[in-house]
Amino acid sequence: MKQFDIAVIGGGPGGYVAAIKAAQEGKKVCLVEKDKLGGVCLNRGCIPTKTLLKSVDVLSTLRECAAYGVVGADMSRAAIDMKKLLARKNTVVQKLTGGVGMLLKANKVTVYTGTAAFVDKNTLQIGAEQVKADHVIIATGSVPVKLPIPTNSTQVITSDEALNLSEVPARMVIIGGGVIGIEFAFVYASLGASVTVIEVMDHILPMVDEEITADVAKMLKGLGINIMTNSKVTKIESEKVYYEAGGKEQCEEADKILMSVGRAPNTDGLNLEVLGLQMDRRAIATDEYLKTNVPGIYAIGDVNGKSMLAHTASMEGIVAVNNILGHGTKMSYDRIPSCIYTQPEIASVGLTEKQAVEKYGKDKIKVGKFPLAANGKATVEGESQGLIKVIVEAEFGEILGAHLYGIHATDMIAEVVLAMNLESTAEEIALAVHPHPTVSEVIPEAFHAVLGKAIHSV
Repeated sequence: MKQFDIAVIGGGPGGYVAAIKAAQEGKKVCLVEKDKLGGVCLNRGCIPTKTLLKSVDVLSTLRECAAYGVVGADMSRAAIDMKKLLARKNTVVQKLTGGVGMLLKANKVTVYTGTAAFVDKNTLQIGAEQVKADHVIIATGSVPVKLPIPTNSTQVITSDEALNLSEVPARMVIIGGGVIGIEFAFVYASLGASVTVIEVMDHILPMVDEEITADVAKMLKGLGINIMTNSKVTKIESEKVYYEAGGKEQCEEADKILMSVGRAPNTDGLNLEVLGLQMDRRAIATDEYLKTNVPGIYAIGDVNGKSMLAHTASMEGIVAVNNILGHGTKMSYDRIPSCIYTQPEIASVGLTEKQAVEKYGKDKIKVGKFPLAANGKATVEGESQGLIKVIVEAEFGEILGAHLYGIHATDMIAEVVLAMNLESTAEEIALAVHPHPTVSEVIPEAFHAVLGKAIHSV
């Protein structure tokens, strides 16, 4: 029986990062993955969806090329070849997952292909073989949630199937207006599908500041997307989706029905019963050090249910390894950015204005805004739609939250995350020199607005 210092179950963005980090620290490490390295993120989530979005962006740019002075080309026939798009998506995925395999090999991580089940807290059964480890990091991710409603429809798909449609459906109904649902709504509406989004809450993207979600909803409706909020799906029959809205039953017909109502922690087959792990509903309960109630057992990523994002999982993997090494590193869940890859992009970190008011009181916070339309680089790019909104504590200027809607939003949010980690104030960001012309200049402008008035906006 092979002995390891650390065994990692799951090869997604949490698991493989944890394994590499532990190996770099001199530990003998094994990683168990039942499917493909990279997990949902690389194979069926983050990377494939962004590949589709890139093709949509290229098509949009081609159709608008005359506005940039590019003439002489007939773009009226420009279209997406779905088979070629899927081929490119698969090539990108294979390149990145292959890269993960090379990194694990280079760092001398032993990789097992198969499922792992606990025999006891230090022993794992992997097929016919058993291995022992002083510490185990569970990183088994999540699975799509399905609504408990009657259905006999063969048209219902999850995000996995939505990434592999060889033809654009004429009509698509998306159940759920969260990140996954809205990204797919944007993609397929841009490709020509008639899309309806059905959301049970009173607005889409509930994790984003409501002022920005209102602007996003306008953009989506401009693409022809029908957004039905305060609507509860009751049943699905063949091509028909029935839902309640305003006290009345309504119906939408679709060629494809995307079930996008969230994800649930995946603990199937782990035999956790032998450990006596404390659970938080379907998730494995962990503290801020990623420790479970069982000494030596850690849980990271979607399986602990705290923040179902790839970058959260990666950082939790590093934090878990640090704590195995005795460093006492904590996770800061209030400083994790969230990104949505529509066009324009959406990115946020920290509290929304509503949450800040509820926590601190309206007179204890300040809000600063700056429109992308007043930014030179965004105007040059022809991408001046959107705004940045920042929320700070009134007395000391502590940054409580930031919400960006515009070009390069998902790249720029990292600056605010770093500022929050360093406990920077609004004044310090406002006085930090940003290069011109860049879209990043909207960040100090928003903080100038908090302090009194933005320089380049009336």
